[in-house]
Amino acid sequence: MSHVNVTINGRQYRMACEAGQETRLLSLAEGFEERIGSLRGKFGEIGDARLTVMAALMTSDELLDANHRITSLEQELEALRGVRTASADRAKTVQAAVANALNAAADRIEKATQVINRTIGGGVAIG
Repeated sequence: MSHVNVTINGRQYRMACEAGQETRLLSLAEGFEERIGSLRGKFGEIGDARLTVMAALMTSDELLDANHRITSLEQELEALRGVRTASADRAKTVQAAVANALNAAADRIEKATQVINRTIGGGVAIG
């Protein structure tokens, strides 16, 4: 367990975090501190607790929006996976149909070739 000193709303706090997470915790605290500073610039001195609560609510609002967006994107991704599967199935069906058509055409060509060879070879047209 590591400890990091962070500054929030001008006050120092000693925070514990997992080893290796120190930089992330400092970055989070800096972002929160910037948000409080922005609110202070916008609304003036309206009280430390109120500024902190407003910053927390703004952060929560962004998190909620991000979670809704993630959910929406996950649903869209699932729908696209379904479309991809359906398209792959259709492609297999079309591929089989094309292969069958080519085989049938090859059979007709083979039969026509045999008829032509018999006709040329014997001099008498069949059919």
